[in-house]
Amino acid sequence: MPRYALPCSLALLIALYGHACQAQTAPAYPHEQADLHALATAPDEAQLHDTIATLVSFGTRHTLSDTTSPTRGIGAARHWVQSRFQAISHDCGGCLEIVTPSQTVTGKRIPKPTEVMDVVAIKRGSGDPQRVIVMTGHLDSRVSDVMNATSDAPGANDDASGVAALIEAARLLAKRDNRATLVFAVLSGEEQGLYGGKVLADYAKAQGWQVEADLNNDIIGNSHGQNGVLDNTTVRVFSEGTRSMETPEQAKVRNYFGGEVDSPSRNVARYMTALADQYMPDLHVRMIYRTDRYGRGGDQVPFLEAGYPAVRVTEGHEDYTHQHQDVREAQGVKYGDTIDGIDFRYLARVAALNIITMASMARAPAPPVHVSISGAVATDTTLNWQKVSGAAGYRVHWRDTTAPQWQYSRNVGDVDHYVLKDVVIDDWFFGVSAVSADGYESPAVFPGDAGSFAAPAAR
Repeated sequence: MPRYALPCSLALLIALYGHACQAQTAPAYPHEQADLHALATAPDEAQLHDTIATLVSFGTRHTLSDTTSPTRGIGAARHWVQSRFQAISHDCGGCLEIVTPSQTVTGKRIPKPTEVMDVVAIKRGSGDPQRVIVMTGHLDSRVSDVMNATSDAPGANDDASGVAALIEAARLLAKRDNRATLVFAVLSGEEQGLYGGKVLADYAKAQGWQVEADLNNDIIGNSHGQNGVLDNTTVRVFSEGTRSMETPEQAKVRNYFGGEVDSPSRNVARYMTALADQYMPDLHVRMIYRTDRYGRGGDQVPFLEAGYPAVRVTEGHEDYTHQHQDVREAQGVKYGDTIDGIDFRYLARVAALNIITMASMARAPAPPVHVSISGAVATDTTLNWQKVSGAAGYRVHWRDTTAPQWQYSRNVGDVDHYVLKDVVIDDWFFGVSAVSADGYESPAVFPGDAGSFAAPAAR
């Protein structure tokens, strides 16, 4: 161990080296926030149940289903979601702006021109409104035949669970302060080709949003795996390792100096893991080093393709008999995505993870920008960065190159550079985070383009 990592009990005996305590092994986000503790237990299982039951009652929410009926189809479901956002906004004095961005699309699974519409509630930030944290879930559902727009497709878990969680997030965060803008987006067209995610990513670009993260929640309400595993304490967070928008020149730098496991999306996943460890000891975040499940996709992908950080949140153990299936029973097995497959306590815990992540990010400063590093042929490592608005100080992080989480950190004050004495650049990965005066901390930023949170066009 380096000398600056001595245990505090020893450091106190050596007054000359009393500063050693500041460099001990420590959690990446140690500040205790009472409001995050409150939010971690705030989601209401009854609210989540009512939302899913209502969405299931529309029969099918297939993207190509009826848009004019008041009781059945994607149109009726969209109108209800919009009314729910309006009710939440009314309760907070009109704090939500509700928009319905749309595009008319055709494709392999949409043979005729069809309007794909998202329903989006926006809570503007009080201090940094162009910086945006997004939570998404998709409204549309399907059965075994992806083109069947008429049969009942309850879609209770895929993905009424994600929609219920984000509506609950909007309800709980509507009356709380947020420096950055919060966006709660119910998307359509996911099952037909991730169209709703593209609609929203395009809208974000047109609005000039600086998207810090998209938390895409898709299939988050089941705790009973098809393989018989019962687990209501694990949630998976998928994140890409290298940026989807990486250029060949950037790839050359990354291949040589590292960054394959430190995209901004990956550091959002680390951020969520650290928050869960601190505020939700009954929920284990399992980081998955993939953009999505093998051979599958979700609405976070269009965000990644637009250059925005994004992760996918999904239950720990899936049951494929309840996904993309006609509602039926065969050989004693019940198929179909019905509400009796939802574990509402588990769904409430996953919703809480999203809520504390959004709240923490929105109250923290933006991640530092233009983070760079130097220290070749030296025994010290130097980190430089550009200060960001709202930061009262900064924190440097480092970890072994094979460690999944940040292992060491040091508060360095309100500065724009720091020298880590006797920490050799060759042996570690590094990051820098920004901290507000009241202790809210941004995700850590890996040096260089590989780790930058800025969209490519903004760099």
